[in-house]
Amino acid sequence: MLDRQVLVLNRLWQAINVCTVRRAFTLVCQGHAQIVFADGGNNFRTHDFESWRDFSHREPEDEMVHTISFKIRVPRIIVLMFFDRLPKKEVKFTRANIFERDKNTCQYCGKVFEKRDLNLDHVLPRDKGGQTTWENIVCSCIACNTKKGNRLAHQVNMRLIKKPVRPKWRPFVNISFDGSRHESWRHFVDLAYWNVELGD
Repeated sequence: MLDRQVLVLNRLWQAINVCTVRRAFTLVCQGHAQIVFADGGNNFRTHDFESWRDFSHREPEDEMVHTISFKIRVPRIIVLMFFDRLPKKEVKFTRANIFERDKNTCQYCGKVFEKRDLNLDHVLPRDKGGQTTWENIVCSCIACNTKKGNRLAHQVNMRLIKKPVRPKWRPFVNISFDGSRHESWRHFVDLAYWNVELGD
């Protein structure tokens, strides 16, 4: 129960993250957030920890967290009291994210490989001024990487199947709406926004 997902809003009521129920209660108890309750319409009330505990006592539900002295409802949404920024609209430049962008596909021969059988290749080699950036790094299988070596692809009769680019921002991955548990999120979250694929 404490590992369930809770939607996190900034203080401007914009969706910025998800956290666990455990983390949500910590933020609320510290006074950094309040719990948002949706009544089924588009009416939202906020609660600090004490008022949420009282509300839970007055209107219990099936999903409750049990403590030694009381039961408390599982929050679905919290709003941060002081944070008003949005997440950075950039994907971290990591090996895993390059593999994700290129879908574990060698960008020269077009075959899909296990990650352990892929290398990263500088399209414009470093000794020719090539930089380690989204726009100059691609997935390459070991055979293609060896064949290309320290040259340009056309010098060895190879070509890129697609030009490397910085991926579009995908803020949260694999957030699914499984019935009533996340129904209250819909007011704040556009499904198309959450499920956009990394792309060109």
